[in-house]
Amino acid sequence: MRLVFMGTPDFAVPSLQALIDAGHEVCAVYTQPDKPQGRKQILTPPPVKTLALEHNIPVYQPQTLKNEDAQAQLRALAPEGIIVVAYGKLLPKAVLDIPPRGCINVHGSLLPRWRGAAPIQWSVIAGDQKAGVTTMLMAEGLDTGDMLLKYETEVGVRETAGELFDRLAQAGAQLLVETLDRLDTITPIPQDDSQSCYAHMLDKQMAAIDWSKSAHEIDCLIRGLNPWPVALTTLDGARLKVYAAQPVDGKGKPGEVLVSDAKKGLVVACGAGALALEEIQLVGGKRMKSADFLRGHAVEKATVLGESKE
Repeated sequence: MRLVFMGTPDFAVPSLQALIDAGHEVCAVYTQPDKPQGRKQILTPPPVKTLALEHNIPVYQPQTLKNEDAQAQLRALAPEGIIVVAYGKLLPKAVLDIPPRGCINVHGSLLPRWRGAAPIQWSVIAGDQKAGVTTMLMAEGLDTGDMLLKYETEVGVRETAGELFDRLAQAGAQLLVETLDRLDTITPIPQDDSQSCYAHMLDKQMAAIDWSKSAHEIDCLIRGLNPWPVALTTLDGARLKVYAAQPVDGKGKPGEVLVSDAKKGLVVACGAGALALEEIQLVGGKRMKSADFLRGHAVEKATVLGESKE
């Protein structure tokens, strides 16, 4: 099938590669404009652009698809279908109407459960036992189109959002190829809007750990915010990132250090239960096991994390 592919981040790369490997004619790739990254703000192309150029596929990076020039350019490519995987822009109706086989989206959620920008991370944060990928025919709303195929998987007890992200990116690529192979025989299924939640984009403001919550809730937050923006608390007023933790038995004031031992590490009380902090990092320092951290930093028992330094 002659296709236009629209995608931007790492999650979309396996899907583009799968289309190429399956022999589809990807006549063009649309992706977000290059953005400055890192401390030196070096202008960096999106991962999808890098892959497209490796395969000599023309790349377009319009700021918007809402103007007539961009739409005319897309029509001139005459795609049979448009594939959208984490593109980062809503497609206007004029674009949705261009391909005769429709616009097909690969979405990292068991729709209609999570709609929006960060469905995989929110699956982990919410403590969902199952996650997955859905292919759907795109409509004007946000992730509201009729569903085509689904892939479902268990969320690992200790799995981070980053790990689940990588798994679902590969699964989504396989599901996309299967969807295109079976497109003529699949019966689209409407979504039940009442079952949907909005997975808004992650930001650093949501990283602060509320120790009054249960150990399970905080553990889910820590795993859901790994690798970005990473859960955060304070230790004697200094910002402390928490990359990994393990719920354990324990009771005390929320945020209170119950165990501080160079062999056992740090154990912190929560609203219900406690957390053994496994991997931590003082902002500006190195990421390390909490036991290793304690060999160079004295943390007294009964210290309360998350409190402002007087």
